[in-house]
Amino acid sequence: MKHYIERYEQLIESKHFDSFNYKNTHQLPRILKIVVNRGVGEVAQNPKYLETCLNEVSLITGQKPTVKRSKKAIASFKIRENVPVGMSVTLRGEKMNAFFDRLVHLALPRIRDFQGVSVKGFDGKGNYSLGLDEQLMFPEIDYDEIDQVRGMDICLVTSCGTDAESLSLLQGLGVPFATN
Repeated sequence: MKHYIERYEQLIESKHFDSFNYKNTHQLPRILKIVVNRGVGEVAQNPKYLETCLNEVSLITGQKPTVKRSKKAIASFKIRENVPVGMSVTLRGEKMNAFFDRLVHLALPRIRDFQGVSVKGFDGKGNYSLGLDEQLMFPEIDYDEIDQVRGMDICLVTSCGTDAESLSLLQGLGVPFATN
């Protein structure tokens, strides 16, 4: 298994980005950060839910998430002011590289009936988002310890200006996109 940095260096050496006509090596696209989010709307009914979610996300990412709280009360959603509604982790550097490797080589292939991730997750500015339905695909999570299956959102923020550049970068780094 080749690591993120080795694969990225091979992309640059193989002239993979020549079709985009970059004038400077600093213009070459790269992944800037990875943001992992999870909603915790059930905290009002089960206060222990927040602690288990924090532990799971910190196991998966290797970094403790920050808890996002509601700014105002919304009666129709049964949310009071300053109640936890989500959590977020921003990964950069070595932790980002390690998480990306685990995501591409271990977690995504463990999804049942996996046909590749959708190409529709690009935002028009070169960033890619995908949602995962369960946390069990990560090898750090023990199946017997799980009380409920929960999903998360992962956003790969790149330095690319267009979706075509970002798609080329992510394909070169090994992200398995669907071929339909």
